Amino acid sequence: MSRVVLWLTLLFWVAPVCAVHAASESAVCFKCHKKADFSAKIVHRPVAQGKCESCHNPHVARYKGLLQKPDGQLCESCHKKREWLGNGAGGRVIHEPVRQGQCLKCHDPHKSEVKGLVHGKLADRCFACHKDLPKKFEGSTHSPYAKGRCIVCHLPHVADNYQMLRTSPDKLCLKCHQRKALNKAHKGYPVEIKDCLSCHNPHGSKRKYLIRNFLHEPFKKNNCKVCHSGGQPGTEVCLKCHKDISKKVLTLHNHFTSSTGNSCIICHSPHAGDTSGLLKGRQAQICRSCHEDTFKRDQDKIYRHPKVSHCGECHNVHGSNRLAMFRSEGSAVCERCHETQGKFTHPLGDKVRDPRTGQKMTCISCHKPMGTDYKYELLLSGEKDLCIQCHRNY
Repeated sequence: MSRVVLWLTLLFWVAPVCAVHAASESAVCFKCHKKADFSAKIVHRPVAQGKCESCHNPHVARYKGLLQKPDGQLCESCHKKREWLGNGAGGRVIHEPVRQGQCLKCHDPHKSEVKGLVHGKLADRCFACHKDLPKKFEGSTHSPYAKGRCIVCHLPHVADNYQMLRTSPDKLCLKCHQRKALNKAHKGYPVEIKDCLSCHNPHGSKRKYLIRNFLHEPFKKNNCKVCHSGGQPGTEVCLKCHKDISKKVLTLHNHFTSSTGNSCIICHSPHAGDTSGLLKGRQAQICRSCHEDTFKRDQDKIYRHPKVSHCGECHNVHGSNRLAMFRSEGSAVCERCHETQGKFTHPLGDKVRDPRTGQKMTCISCHKPMGTDYKYELLLSGEKDLCIQCHRNY
């Protein structure tokens, strides 16, 4: 009985002290920081409870804003992964800022007028990173996109696809567009309406009805029989017109990947596209659909080659007799931009052999442009470790 009395007595004295401490903690902070700057429709719980020290060290810290941990780690100390995975739980693709612990790119840590403590308008957060997307299209803009309702179609944290879509494109379209209305709008279309993105851009277009900007010539002339005369067209149908590609896909290393289906439509839309090449999406996105292991392995490396517009700047995307389908021999691909390399630095070329492989020395003997943890995308530390791989006697 005496133990119970003792615990009750301690609780009686400690509880008020804790409450006073929390109140005094925020009171001290607000002597310098305006309280109004931390007030809004939605206030982060630690802020509302006056627990500033939950995230900040009042004296000194290693991290900006006197944070006790990097912001991503700090958020996860309360918001466990199972919470922010949300509807995409179990998905294999994590949105880049989430994966890198950059929660504050989208969320305000103190207060917001929007659910989820989103920093300002959600669409503004999206456009801050996706700068290549216009806020409005010249011809037609998809209604959810125009209203900044990105999360109608996309998941913000994790998904099962690299477009961060909530489900497959066709299922998304059919949530708003009734099949009966679609059949009426596509009067004369010979098969069941599907593969919507083959013709339509889900964000917007210069054309009416979100039709993509560039049309395949037979499709443009409504001459379906050019491709569909014998059922589902194979690769040979495409190569009848695109003879210049025939030589490229028959090289030593190529993307002629299927003997039964149509290899071309793995990457290209047979009807319409946003570029003259009628690609189904951004080139890197298409490449990643097959080369996921390469992208995933290097995506969070500290040092990566500055972004290039597309993979085709270095690789011949249809085929090449060179290793990795490079556009040029040896270091010629790199020298298109790095003009002085190999002329005054480490010797390169046929006369200089890599003792580890017996192959001629090129830029990628020492560098890995897709990403490494060493400065200049070196394979190992350039101070010593990389050099002694070859120069063991020095």
